[in-house]
Amino acid sequence: MREPVSRSQPLEPAFSGALEPSADSTPAHVAIIMDGNGRWASSHGKPRSEGHRAGTDNVRDIVQAFVDHDVRFLTLFAFSTENWDRPDDEVFTLLEILGEVTGREAQRLHEQGVRILHLGRLDRVSEGLRQAVHDSLELTKDNSGLTLSVALDYGGRAEILSAVRRMVASRISPEDVTEEMFQGYLYSNGVPDPDLIIRTGGEMRLSNFLLWQAAYAEFYATPVYWPDFDADEVEKALAAFSERRRRFGKLPTNEAE
Repeated sequence: MREPVSRSQPLEPAFSGALEPSADSTPAHVAIIMDGNGRWASSHGKPRSEGHRAGTDNVRDIVQAFVDHDVRFLTLFAFSTENWDRPDDEVFTLLEILGEVTGREAQRLHEQGVRILHLGRLDRVSEGLRQAVHDSLELTKDNSGLTLSVALDYGGRAEILSAVRRMVASRISPEDVTEEMFQGYLYSNGVPDPDLIIRTGGEMRLSNFLLWQAAYAEFYATPVYWPDFDADEVEKALAAFSERRRRFGKLPTNEAE
């Protein structure tokens, strides 16, 4: 996990425009809640573990699809803080699969110029998975292509609490606290806020994902289970985004006159 810089003075925004969502027809940053692996497995008469494996195998093609559309930042919700409450055998299997995929795909993504980041905690996962994540971050840290953030053991509320605790520990004066400074203490420091959040599997909620960063994100839900979410579905999501009128709390010029 990348540690935010601790300092007593306000932090400068790490990414220009991080708090100014894109108004372009193509989102700069897409975040995805990858849902429906278990239901996909049930619909195919397979155990839930096979759904998780199919879901992780799908990541490679989806990354490529967004690269093809010139999306610069992609964030994937891989494992939430709440997922620890699932049955022990499912948690073990899912984390084991994530470890295998991280180790296997890091070199391939590196060759594509993808930079990998981690959002969340690593102290509660196995040493093997923790090492695989660290290795992938180190391998790809200098790449300048798409930035792929993997939210692993991540929760939006936990992220906000962590930021507040770090600011208190840094003895930040209340009058010095700004949105830009707060952004600097989040796991996502250095990454612009998402323009588009996609949720597969048919549910219509954020589920504790990027709560601060999603303030002005467009939301797109599809009933398609994550393992079946392919390049054609990416096209549909991006087409829907291009038709949205993003006002960010303001009136369009013709309505304000």
